[in-house]
Amino acid sequence: MPTIILFDDPAIRAQLLPFTYTRPVSAIRCGINKISEKWSLWLDSAVSYQTADYLSLAFPATSSADNIYINGSLCPDTGLVDEINKLPLESALIAGDDVLAIRCTETWNPDINITNYESHHYAGSYTLIRNVWDIFAFNGEQIETDFKKITENRTSEPLTDPFTHCYKPENIFIEKGAVVKASILNAENGSIYIGKNALIQEGSMVQGPFSIGESSVLAQGTKIRPNTTVGPYSKLGGEVSNCVVFGYSNKGHDGYLGNSVLGEWCNLGANTNNSNLKNDHSNVKLHSYVTNDLADTGLRFCGLMMGDYSKAGISTMFNTGSVVGVSVNVFGAGFQAKHTPSFSWGGNAEGFSEYRFQKALHVAQDTVSRRNVTFGETDEEILKSVFEQTREQRNFEC
Repeated sequence: MPTIILFDDPAIRAQLLPFTYTRPVSAIRCGINKISEKWSLWLDSAVSYQTADYLSLAFPATSSADNIYINGSLCPDTGLVDEINKLPLESALIAGDDVLAIRCTETWNPDINITNYESHHYAGSYTLIRNVWDIFAFNGEQIETDFKKITENRTSEPLTDPFTHCYKPENIFIEKGAVVKASILNAENGSIYIGKNALIQEGSMVQGPFSIGESSVLAQGTKIRPNTTVGPYSKLGGEVSNCVVFGYSNKGHDGYLGNSVLGEWCNLGANTNNSNLKNDHSNVKLHSYVTNDLADTGLRFCGLMMGDYSKAGISTMFNTGSVVGVSVNVFGAGFQAKHTPSFSWGGNAEGFSEYRFQKALHVAQDTVSRRNVTFGETDEEILKSVFEQTREQRNFEC
């Protein structure tokens, strides 16, 4: 059986910052599962990663005499899996300028010219997560694809709460240990997946497509609009629309979050809100780490992109198309900056200073330990590398 290695395309990895500061591209969640989890399920195989050197201790690569390298931003489907399984040794599956997969006997990386391999052109459609806004833009369709694969030939746990009302219950799947109390689940326009030991508390209203991961919680009275994913061990409250929360993050109180992506270990204080639509209805522009300028998303609706370990104080307001880096503590009056660099402390009105690394590290360690997860030396080294990589962004005196 070939060894599966998910590789980071360097250009795409840069476009997916700040999320790829702390993970390979394929560890991004879109739909129910991370991209890596999708491939593992579809190929019935363990996967490994070809990524930046400083991430490789946490996300190692394993190679053999028969390797299939798959683009880490590519989401699987039946057509792709069939073509990849048929791919001969020393050949490449390509579509336009996109390298989708390489099968080879030796180690490969994106610096090696693909003309060394026999080309096979893929004519089908495919989903590639190229930009940070694709994570929420493709989330609804990915929930549906994942839902079909995860629930195939399986039976949902029964919904036993007599005070919960379901619309189109055949589109709802509940894993073992999940609890739903006095809520409304509407799966008429999209599937609803409720993960193991998840809790949907009283008065919650959910519209599919929607996914909630293992041991996550919807607080009382939460309003979930379509195309929303809550990763594992997270808590959501208030009003949430077309958002992806990677996992281990909290937005536990009232406030609006729309067309947004939160990484892991994030926290939004009570009454935090974001804008996702400009008053003139023009396309939203978002900070690009590639150009250090604003990039046109081509979207009317686009909210907040927040990297891992970042937090917002109570009543924080984020403008349309805001980007917050890794390990940021942002707070204060008025709308926050369109881009808040990693390891920043402060707010747009109050001014920013550098978040001292040892202090940021202590807070990250405490945040992780509260979930009974170990924060090890590898995690520390990753944050230290991100701190150094982003140092020039924190030029607050200019």
